[in-house]
Amino acid sequence: MNANLKRLHPYPFERLAQLKKGLVPPGDRQHIALSIGEPGHATPHFIQEALLSHLHGLSRYSNTLGLHELRQAIAAWLARRFALPAENIDPESQILPVNGTREALFSFAQCVLDSGEKPVVIMPNPFYQIYEGAALLAGAEPYYVNTLEENGYLPDFDAVPKAIWRRCRLVYLCSPGNPTGAVLDQTGHQRLLELAERYQFLIAADECYSEIYADEDNPPPGLLQSAHAMGNSAFRRCIVFHSLSKRSNAPGLRSGFVAGDAQVLRRYFQYRTYHGCAMPLPTQHASSAAWQDETHVRQNRQQYREKFTAVLDILDTVCSVSRPPASFYLWLKTPIADSEFARRLFAQENITVLPGSFLSRTSNGIDPGRHHVRIALVAPLQECREAANRIRNFINSLQD
Repeated sequence: MNANLKRLHPYPFERLAQLKKGLVPPGDRQHIALSIGEPGHATPHFIQEALLSHLHGLSRYSNTLGLHELRQAIAAWLARRFALPAENIDPESQILPVNGTREALFSFAQCVLDSGEKPVVIMPNPFYQIYEGAALLAGAEPYYVNTLEENGYLPDFDAVPKAIWRRCRLVYLCSPGNPTGAVLDQTGHQRLLELAERYQFLIAADECYSEIYADEDNPPPGLLQSAHAMGNSAFRRCIVFHSLSKRSNAPGLRSGFVAGDAQVLRRYFQYRTYHGCAMPLPTQHASSAAWQDETHVRQNRQQYREKFTAVLDILDTVCSVSRPPASFYLWLKTPIADSEFARRLFAQENITVLPGSFLSRTSNGIDPGRHHVRIALVAPLQECREAANRIRNFINSLQD
């Protein structure tokens, strides 16, 4: 067995199940799950129809590179969304379809890291646990950069010691952030790109929440956009990861893509031909249709804005919480330990949220997830309102 398996931590939802074990919530209150970032809005009908109308493709193997039609649709979307010249994105060499960002974020580390170098992988803290697991199984050492309120919940890369940068071979970046919704601006991207050139590491930018944002006129910048603005039109050392799960409410489609540095993607494509991860043809056709439409994405954002407004109006008077610039999460400060808050909230109100410390590690003497819970506003609007009222009642009960 791979000895590095012993280094893996329990997954957050395994820990959550153990936390709730044996608890019996009140039976007169419907359970409301706000712990998992699984969109609850309906998958647009035209995406479903595109999938169904191409089911005959199940009789054929698909190849790892994917249909030209899909890669062309993705390239056109990247150019529109991030104001990039179309000629700067080559669908043949700079885009690969993947089965959702999760499998790609994990396998990418296995491809690009050489365990013999004893590499360091830098990641935000709190974080999506796939980053850590990918680093550990690749034989690397994770280095956690705390994202704290005083820094706008953004990683302070200037605080990373030079000795760590010298060993760093990969940085996982998550903007908009999970769980905070914080957005790294173009200046932040470009500072990281300068460090990447100096210390010779790659940037894996997880941008799967990029299409859920509060201000319709101010979309979050992407890493490729920032690289191009500083003259890095070949996107050296940049790999971005995008998904239809959040953007198009299609988590079950398992569809996304990676894009960026052609030299890196050439080797990652080689890896993937052995990995056995070609996207099924019906999924590719449905994905192509999804990337070509923005109407459903704007409607999706509006639904989340309505939920944020409703929930914040209810919670504002009892706790410290604010609307994030992007994503569908609230990063709520808790008056008691976060795991105890989640446990008692479930026991008293039949609501499941995720303790922040289940998403973080202690780094430099600080656990940035402590005394927070992550609330995913993925349930329908009325359920989110009901959940907010119950959470308000629960917080008030703590003060009695």
